[in-house]
Amino acid sequence: MSHIIVLHGASSSGKSTIARALQKKIELPFWHISIDHLRDSGVLPLDRYRAAEFDWPSDRAAFFDGFHRSVAAYADAGNHLILEHILDTPGWVEQLQSLFRAHDVLFVAVHCPLPVLTERERRRGDRPLGSAERDNATIHIGRRYDLEVTSTDGTDLCVDAILATWRSGERRSEFSDAKN
Repeated sequence: MSHIIVLHGASSSGKSTIARALQKKIELPFWHISIDHLRDSGVLPLDRYRAAEFDWPSDRAAFFDGFHRSVAAYADAGNHLILEHILDTPGWVEQLQSLFRAHDVLFVAVHCPLPVLTERERRRGDRPLGSAERDNATIHIGRRYDLEVTSTDGTDLCVDAILATWRSGERRSEFSDAKN
């Protein structure tokens, strides 16, 4: 059984900052995995998607299906993971519940006040403006977490709360329900 810490929050909510700090402090070797890593490494032919040479809406489902399966394969091989994700598409949570069934999953909501979120998005400049606000308004609806943190409370406080909850072994999210 591997440990998987899922950080779920809107774009620009602070997931990456928390994940990097958590990875430095947690006592086991955890991989930090996100779509941004793939995007930034050049795995995706983004220039060709932007030039409309390829159709991202047509390819998106296969990309995320492969991403989810690859993350599960890392865990199935015995690797511990910190997964950043925006679960914004119907069926993704259920797919990950199934793929992660054999593992210990800590499901963490990462919140951020909307004015801070939109300012972070504007400063980043690598997202369509308004996507963070759209995510923020919808992605947490109906979700049940093991822990909820607010990134503006400070990275250290968020990391300490995640570590305490992870170490407690108590799980009550929809991921733990899927095991029953």
